[in-house]
Amino acid sequence: MSFLSYLFNGISLGSVYAIIALGYTMVYGIAKMLNFAHGDVIMIGAYVTLTAMTSLTMPTIPALLLAIVVCTVLGVVIERVAYRPLRNAASPLAVLITAIGVSYLLQNIALLVFGANTKSFPSVVQFPALSLAGGKLVISSLTLVTIFACIVIMIGLTLFIKKTKAGQAMLAVSEDKGAAQLMGINVNGTIALTFAIGSALAAIAGVLLCSAYPSLTPYTGSMPGIKAFVAAVFGGIGSIPGAMIGGILLGVIEIFGRAYISSQMADAIVFAVLIVVLLVKPAGLLGKKIQEKV
Repeated sequence: MSFLSYLFNGISLGSVYAIIALGYTMVYGIAKMLNFAHGDVIMIGAYVTLTAMTSLTMPTIPALLLAIVVCTVLGVVIERVAYRPLRNAASPLAVLITAIGVSYLLQNIALLVFGANTKSFPSVVQFPALSLAGGKLVISSLTLVTIFACIVIMIGLTLFIKKTKAGQAMLAVSEDKGAAQLMGINVNGTIALTFAIGSALAAIAGVLLCSAYPSLTPYTGSMPGIKAFVAAVFGGIGSIPGAMIGGILLGVIEIFGRAYISSQMADAIVFAVLIVVLLVKPAGLLGKKIQEKV
C-alpha cells in the first residue's frame, strides 16, 4: 500500500505544481514572455492568508479570498509597471531580466514586512482523512482537496477560454497580437486579465503548498516556482492541458524519487527527467512545433 500512498502524495504535489504552471503557460502562450516573479506571488499569497488567519482572526475561506484578491491586484500591477513598457523591447532579455528583478524585489519586501524567521503555516483543510483497504491506505483530506481543486480549476479555465468572449480574445491575442488589435480586441486588457488569473491561481497554490509543507519564509516560492516552470515546459509551455499533465508527472516523479532513490537527489532527478524529455521531444509532451519564416 505504500506505493499507492506515494502515488496519491505525488499526484497531490503535482496538482500544486500544475496550478502554479498554469500561470507560466498562460502568460507565455498569450504574452510570449516568462514571468519568473510568479513563484514569489505564491509566497505573497501564503503570507496574506497566514496574516489574515492569525493577526486578523479571519476564517479560512475569507482569508483565502483576501489572498486571491491581493495576488490578483499584485499580478496586474506587476504587468502594468514592469512588463508592459518592455513588451516591444528590442531584446527579449530585457523582460527576462526585469522579471528576475521583480522576483528579488518581492522577496526583499517580504523580508522587510514579515521578517526572515520561518513561520508555521496552519492547515486550511480540517476534514477527516479517507481510510481505504481496512485502514491500510490513508489519504489525507488535504491531498483530496488539492487534487479536486486542480481538476476544478483546469475544467473551469478550459471552459472560460472556450466559451467566453474574454477567453476567445486570449486565444486571438496568443495567435497574433496585431491582427487581434485590428479586430477591436483590447490587447493590453487581455494580457492584464491573463496575469490576474495566473496570480489568483498562484494564491490558491501557495496556500495548498504551505498547508502540505507547513513552513513559510520569503523564499518559499522560489523552488516551487522553478519546478512549476519545469512542469510547464515538460507538458509543453503554452498548453493548458500540458501544464496539468506536466505538473502531475513532475510531482509523481519527485515523490517516487524521494521515496525509492534518494531524498537528497529528488530535485536532481526531476531536472534530469526534464532534460531527457526535451532531448526526445523538444516542444514538450503536448507542445506544438512553431515554424518561423526567415
